[in-house]
Amino acid sequence: MKKNLYVLTGFLGAGKTTFLLNILDNLADKKVGVIQNEFGKISVDGELINRNGIEMTEISRGSIFCSCLKLNFVEALAEMGKMDLEYVFVESSGLADPSNIEEILEAVDTMVADAYDFKGVICLIDAVNFLDQLSDEETVNRQLAHCHMALINKADLVEEEQISKVMESVRTVNPICKIEVCSMGEVDFDFLDENLMEYKWAENEESTNTVDNKPKTISLETDAVIPKDRLDEFLKEVLPSCYRIKGFCNTDDGWQQVDVVEKLIDYKQSGSRDNSELVFLSKIGPKVIRVIDKAWKEIVKEPMKLKN
Repeated sequence: MKKNLYVLTGFLGAGKTTFLLNILDNLADKKVGVIQNEFGKISVDGELINRNGIEMTEISRGSIFCSCLKLNFVEALAEMGKMDLEYVFVESSGLADPSNIEEILEAVDTMVADAYDFKGVICLIDAVNFLDQLSDEETVNRQLAHCHMALINKADLVEEEQISKVMESVRTVNPICKIEVCSMGEVDFDFLDENLMEYKWAENEESTNTVDNKPKTISLETDAVIPKDRLDEFLKEVLPSCYRIKGFCNTDDGWQQVDVVEKLIDYKQSGSRDNSELVFLSKIGPKVIRVIDKAWKEIVKEPMKLKN
């Protein structure tokens, strides 16, 4: 039996992982596989998704649509194609350009013929930041042009006028895709019974993800307990130099899952770990190392290590 295959895209912080967790809850009685793509070495989202009964593969340090990891992605899909699964979901990195997904699936088909029924690409949209992102990032445009369903997420954080503007902008890029509006990635899962490929707009093309434009990622590790107010000040200092910051940190308010998108810093209580780890996705290349190091020494003033 063919496996239903979905690819999730969307710019950094759009809510892909939250949406995927909702899907997994809805399909709790099904056999499901997940391929998780992270730019950083530390798999923050992978730890949130990994659970009993889920067949999971993680591919990190780049985009699965880039030549640097494309073969890894093909091999991961081929391996899952041999398993007894009903659904496979691919959560791509926030900077991933899926324009070449059909080429990749053709390669998979040569390794495991008829393993998948490709149901489509679902693009998560951050209703708060989308309009700025669309004008600044070619990746956002590509993700939207090559999707079959667009989910305008975080609708609870904006006014109706903003939703209307976002929908209008979506239609300027992709006049065909199915559109849903939601909050916290919560949608009607009737789309699982549809063939989203009916909403195809753009033809397969070369991905803009290349080895040359692969963004720099840095991880920070510390054994210290960090005052939360200092952590907050540190994050505000370095976030202008980063696309995204996420990880886990031991604070004087307990262990926290840290998630930084644009100017929004979000904390959630989490389980304890061996040490605190934060991942930084740089906007300014290797220069971010100096920014992080200087801010940490001036604000947090605790021992730490930075790793590539």
